[in-house]
Amino acid sequence: MKRNHRCIAASRVAFLAAALCALSLTTAKAQPADDYPNRPIKLVVGFPPGASGDLLSRAVGARLSQTIGQQIVIENRPGASSSIAAEAAARAPKDGYTLFLGTVANVVNAAITPNLTFDFSKDFAPIGLAATVPVMLVVHPSTNVNSLKELIALAKSKPGEILYASSGVATTPHLAGALLNAQAGIEMRHVPYQGAPPAVTDLIAGRTHAMFSSAATVWPHVEAGKLKALAWAAPKRSAIAPDLPTVAELGMPDLDASIWFGLMAPLDTPQPIVAKLGRELNAALKSPELLEVLKKQGYEPLGGTPADFTRYIAAEMKKWKAAAELAGVTK
Repeated sequence: MKRNHRCIAASRVAFLAAALCALSLTTAKAQPADDYPNRPIKLVVGFPPGASGDLLSRAVGARLSQTIGQQIVIENRPGASSSIAAEAAARAPKDGYTLFLGTVANVVNAAITPNLTFDFSKDFAPIGLAATVPVMLVVHPSTNVNSLKELIALAKSKPGEILYASSGVATTPHLAGALLNAQAGIEMRHVPYQGAPPAVTDLIAGRTHAMFSSAATVWPHVEAGKLKALAWAAPKRSAIAPDLPTVAELGMPDLDASIWFGLMAPLDTPQPIVAKLGRELNAALKSPELLEVLKKQGYEPLGGTPADFTRYIAAEMKKWKAAAELAGVTK
C-alpha cells in the first residue's frame, strides 16, 4: 500500500513538473513582444556606406532607435546584389534582434537566379515597406548629350563604345540599361560595380558614360554639375527635379526602375515581434523629422502591413522576371 502511495505521489510530482514546464514554455513564447527589445537590434544591409539603401537604413534606424528605446546597429554586407546580406540574415537567430533591409534587388535576384542558397519569398517574414526612391538616368558632361534622344543617337553612332555603369549584375540599374538597349535598338556596354558609390565615382571621373541610379545617390552630383540628368526611370516625376521628364513621357512606358526598400525578419520570428516592428515602422514614417530627411534625399515613404508587403513582393517578382526575359538578362 505504501508503495502505491509513493507511486501516486511520484506521478503527481511528475505531472506538476510537466505542467510547470509547459507553462514556462508558453510564458517564454508570450514574453518576447512584451519586453522586446531589451538589447540593440542589428539591421543587415546589402549595400556599402553611401548607397541609397544604406542612407535610408540609417535615417529610419535612427528614428526607430528613439521610439523603441534600443539602438539599431547597421551592418553593411555589400556584394552579389544584396544576396550576401540576405543569406546571412536568413540564417540568423529568429528572435527579432537581426533584421534585414529587403529591396527590389533581392526580387530581381530571385526572379532570374536559379541557384540561390536561400528563398527570398519563403525565408523572410515581411515587416513593412519603408520607402521608394526614383531612379535617374545620368551621364557624364563629356558626352555632350542633353536628352535621352541624344544619348540614343550617340549610342547608335558608336555601337559598343558607350559604357553604362551599374551597382552590380542583375540589379535594377543593370536591367534598366539592358531594357534601354533592347527598346531603343542600341548597344551600350554594361560595366558592373560592387554597389552604387564606386560606380558613381568612376562615372564622375569619366571612366564610364552613363548610369541609371537612385536620386538619393546621384542628385547631389547633378546639382554640383559633375553629372547631367536626362530623365526619370520612374512612373512619375519627382519633386526634387520636377522639370525632368520621365522615360515614359519620352516613349518608353515600360522602363520603370524605381527602387524600394522594406524591413524584414528571418522567417519564424515570433509574430508579435513582427507586428510590433511593423507598428513602429509605420509610426516612424509619419514622423515630421524623418519625413523631412527622406524628402531631402529624394525618398518617398511607403508603409503598410506585413500582408501588403507580401503582396507587393509577389507583384514585383512577376514584373522583374518579365523584364529580365525581355532584356535577355540571366545569371
